[in-house]
Amino acid sequence: MAKEKPHINIVFIGHVDHGKSTTVGRLLFDSQNIPENIIQKFEQMGEKGKSFKFAWVMDRLKEERERGITIDVAHTKFETPHRYITIIDAPGHRDFVKNMITGASQADAAVLVVAATDGIMPQTKEHAFLAKTLGINHIIVSVNKMDMVNYDQKKFEQVANQVKKLLQMLGYKDVLIIPTSAWEGDNIVKKSDKMPWYNGPTLFEALDQIPEPPKPVDKPLRIPIQDVYSIKGVGTVPVGRVETGRLRVGDVVIFEPASTIFHKPIQGEVKSIEMHHEPMQEALPGDNIGFNVRGVGKNDIKRGDVAGHTTNPPTVVRPKDTFKAQIIVLNHPTAITVGYTPVLHAHTLQVAVRFEQLLAKLDPRTGNIVEENPQFIKTGDSAIVVLRPTKPMVIEPVKEIPQMGRFAIRDMGQTVAAGMVISIQKGE
Repeated sequence: MAKEKPHINIVFIGHVDHGKSTTVGRLLFDSQNIPENIIQKFEQMGEKGKSFKFAWVMDRLKEERERGITIDVAHTKFETPHRYITIIDAPGHRDFVKNMITGASQADAAVLVVAATDGIMPQTKEHAFLAKTLGINHIIVSVNKMDMVNYDQKKFEQVANQVKKLLQMLGYKDVLIIPTSAWEGDNIVKKSDKMPWYNGPTLFEALDQIPEPPKPVDKPLRIPIQDVYSIKGVGTVPVGRVETGRLRVGDVVIFEPASTIFHKPIQGEVKSIEMHHEPMQEALPGDNIGFNVRGVGKNDIKRGDVAGHTTNPPTVVRPKDTFKAQIIVLNHPTAITVGYTPVLHAHTLQVAVRFEQLLAKLDPRTGNIVEENPQFIKTGDSAIVVLRPTKPMVIEPVKEIPQMGRFAIRDMGQTVAAGMVISIQKGE
């Protein structure tokens, strides 16, 4: 196999109507990454030139995608000269968080879109904070709608300074801030001649230079299972994305929480590994693989299980255990109190969890405790809580294996909260 370009997951964030979808649409269109059939649809409608509605591109792509089956389909892929990029489109909070935390997608970087006309708005702050909470370490800022402020350098600098302050407060350093107009196409893919005072990269060039995410090969092996197939002549083939560690042919792996549930080790030797239908001897983080394990039956394992080496098996949290987590409540109609039991989504897993204790309410901007043992928490609150799963599940403390320590809490068809695991308390 040819050496593939580094694969980067990028999420576009920012306040509603600041031009996220238009930016993505323009990026795909100007870099010729829009599927042919969608361009034909535009041509049939006579949508050309000035009236081209870029946000519409994303909506069309989204409609195409929603016919897909799983969350893994809700992404748009495109290539730059040195990067293979998956854009996780994040219109509102709801989808933003679901796409960010569930499924295989962990965003490696974010593009924060801020309109030059408005500057920082409430959602700008919230999304920036969320990006930090979710472990995104690289942010590019696009100060959009420069055409609406007549490409004024002073206006750009004013907004850029506001954003810089906000991001520095969250711990981001050396953030690249680009003046753009997604509507007119300035500095998205093509360099703009309307802002001679700006001599930095375009958004496309900036995406091409995003540092390659480190492959956590030094961490223990963790492969969340997405599907399990039974293949004639091969046997049971679990499929999943290697999150951490490395898997080699001949390794002995164990599946959890399957082993805990069946009260016997569900384990075996790895006979073969495949990616894109090609056999490989070793799989690394980021690889989507199928692998055959001797002695493991199709009914022994399922989506949500995690494979790891027998020498360092995945951590199981059982109903008699609890775990402490830091969460941010994104969207709850009333208030969350002790006893609330929504569904937790992490990697490929979904398990109902009970809120056992509300330990502290935090200031979302500083992380300092503002109230101990609150009676309830509501939308916008950040808090430290204790959760108990209703059945065994695999999750890891974020400090030890960040890729396996983040989760979303969903209820009533929407994402209620996002969070990360601080520590696990084993019950008697």
